[in-house]
Amino acid sequence: MNALEVVNVSKQYYQHKALDDISIEVKSGTIFGLLGPNGAGKTTLIRIITQIIAPDSGKVLFYQKEAIEDIIYEIGYLPEERGLYKKVKVLDQLIYLAQLKGMDQYSALQKAIWWLQKLEIEQWKNKKIEDLSKGMQQKIQFIASIIHEPKIIILDEPFGGFDPINAEIVKNEILHLKQNGASIILSTHNMNSVEELCDDIGLINQSKLVLKGKVRDIKNKFKPAIFQIHFKGHLHAFTHALWTSAELLDTKEFQNEWMVRIKLKDKITINQILQQILPISEIISVKEETLSMNDIFIKTVSQNTNNINTSILTE
Repeated sequence: MNALEVVNVSKQYYQHKALDDISIEVKSGTIFGLLGPNGAGKTTLIRIITQIIAPDSGKVLFYQKEAIEDIIYEIGYLPEERGLYKKVKVLDQLIYLAQLKGMDQYSALQKAIWWLQKLEIEQWKNKKIEDLSKGMQQKIQFIASIIHEPKIIILDEPFGGFDPINAEIVKNEILHLKQNGASIILSTHNMNSVEELCDDIGLINQSKLVLKGKVRDIKNKFKPAIFQIHFKGHLHAFTHALWTSAELLDTKEFQNEWMVRIKLKDKITINQILQQILPISEIISVKEETLSMNDIFIKTVSQNTNNINTSILTE
């Protein structure tokens, strides 16, 4: 079942089209990466999902039903612009924010203490927010967004301000939340986190959804058909065996062995290549090159932007 569906949502501010017919689905118990460059429309979409603003057209479904007022208690939201009260003590603030999400005072106190202990910051519970480091404040904000055990969690740049150790701690907590059944939208520019955490992604550029799907399927789609082959044998015989099936991109010789990079021609498989070279070479290893999510992000956004600019010029 889909925990969340955004169906043909559009939003315009004066002369600026913020979202143009966006549709995404977040499956229950998964992590969905909401990606895009600055100004693409991600924040507007998050504000529509959290009912801060309404769309001009389209709708948002929660568990196949249109949003109702009480659904806000089922959502946890960590905004990129942090919203903690600087003069308020940590524990008091967590209890207050939990009560705003429908928790009673005793439950809020117990849960706040539990999370502070879990993230190893209980000793700071009576400190004011302004007395904490940026990373510590970020931990408090993270706790505030999930303390009421929401079914749907929206995390906007959750790793900002963290050192690598604390970033890893929060990543593990996000995975635990997923394992416990939460559905999570992760909006981030950290593509390494996307590869590590996300099941599916949607990429927005200039108000349009330009790419969506499972992370593994998208990575397969963008494979460049380039392979590294380590072999023993004669390079001339190797290249002759390739014939017109592949392009030789690079060669390196070491200790009577060769490391080559080849790019397969259309409709040619690596198995076909291996059949051609096995009779004349001793294959040591074969490795397929893949694009990272960062490479895919840059490539997709660049192509989409160029296509839009070309369209404008030809109108």
